[in-house]
Amino acid sequence: GVTDSANRGAAMAQSAYEPLRTFFRDSGTGPEDYDLMVTGDLAAVGRDIVLELFRRDGVELGDRYQDCGMLLYDETQDAHAGASGCGCSAAVLCGHILPELAAGRLKKVLFCGTGALMSPTSSNQGESIPGICHLLRLEANV
Repeated sequence: GVTDSANRGAAMAQSAYEPLRTFFRDSGTGPEDYDLMVTGDLAAVGRDIVLELFRRDGVELGDRYQDCGMLLYDETQDAHAGASGCGCSAAVLCGHILPELAAGRLKKVLFCGTGALMSPTSSNQGESIPGICHLLRLEANV
């Protein structure tokens, strides 16, 4: 239902929540079974929406859930978001997560690549911005 193209984090939040919720249900696992769960650049607004959706289900994601855009910047930079879900996701995956898995400091990670499917025509017509998410379970082989 999000129609503001400047609020892509909110638009993608539902698309991040659904595969995570489904994965937990289908795998019989929960947030406590993973060292880290990350989404693409949902920014603070989208991340808070994901946390709230899980709270409504009685599930606390806690500090194990992070957002790649927020991980790239610290509070002093006042960036609010990383600006590109695919760019932020790739940078965090290749620069942080994969080396941590290889070193054995992380054992199990849920990596949720998110995106907003932008269309100028749809946006100009006030249509909702569809979101997409691909969930990967990554495990250290140690």
